[in-house]
Amino acid sequence: MLIGDVARRSGVSARVLRHYDALGLVRPSGRTAGGYREYSAEDVRRIFHVESLRSLGLSLGQVERVLADPAFAPSDLVSDLIRWTEDRLERDRELLRRLRAIDASAPTGWQDVLCIVDLMQGLDAPSAARRQQAVLTFPEGAAVPADILAEAVLTEADPNVAGALRWALARSGGDGLATLAAATHADDVDVRRRAVLAIAEVPDTPGATAALTDALEDQDLTVRRYAALTLGGRSEATAVAATPTVPILVGMVVEGTNDVEAAEVLGRLSEDPEHAGRITTALADELAAHTADPAVRIRLAQALVELSGTTGRDVLRRLAHDDDPAVALVASVFVQILDERLSRA
Repeated sequence: MLIGDVARRSGVSARVLRHYDALGLVRPSGRTAGGYREYSAEDVRRIFHVESLRSLGLSLGQVERVLADPAFAPSDLVSDLIRWTEDRLERDRELLRRLRAIDASAPTGWQDVLCIVDLMQGLDAPSAARRQQAVLTFPEGAAVPADILAEAVLTEADPNVAGALRWALARSGGDGLATLAAATHADDVDVRRRAVLAIAEVPDTPGATAALTDALEDQDLTVRRYAALTLGGRSEATAVAATPTVPILVGMVVEGTNDVEAAEVLGRLSEDPEHAGRITTALADELAAHTADPAVRIRLAQALVELSGTTGRDVLRRLAHDDDPAVALVASVFVQILDERLSRA
């Protein structure tokens, strides 16, 4: 068969057949008297063989290797093809993710698109300084791709870059909240911690409050503490904060973990009379349970003086007679502070 007949019957163009001939991949067995290529039935079978291998993703060089070496193990080739295909699919998924992020940001011109592409490339940089720079130098007023920032903050291990990402997310108006809220249920505890820290800096909304409230039940104590500190300071959280949050915050005071911040949040919650008594009782119970640890008792006294009004005054008065001189002195000073507060009121 001449090259035109082969092209019509095989679906492989004459140009490709000439290319195969030039490479030595499929050479016609004969030539006509006029010098035209003439393909035998065996040549046509080889063409189909080449096309079959090409359909699996092999390069022409790999096809030539397979055809030239009858002992070549198909299993090795298939394993390589699987790995290459998986890599290509991962690259395609990443490209799709980036295109969707650009589309979601509703760019008004090519300059917006280029800014977002620069940001994504910067966030992929191996250098923490370069990643941080990509976030901090994103043009003011440009559409911030919140989902990209949210995904980046969930995987960012460097604290400085993570802080910059949380700041940028807060500027975006909370558009990445859905991504962050979903991450509070991730299997990886580090991802859950990063998610709660990021939610703490987005605007105070019912969605953020709901995600933080769920985090109060997390298996990880650090996640629960992050959520408790944030919830206790939010206006929308007072209705849900007291019951699950107060024990966590009081425990932080006892253990000395962010105890100053925890005491301040307890003070804010105590502004609601419904919570004030519960908080005072919880602190007093811990005082009774830690009679032999002056450092714990001083931290509890510091939390009591933070409570609204004179809520903790009676407990502090009793503590002013503590057997430990340092505890008694601190409590006495705090009683004076509360008395002054009362007189001013």
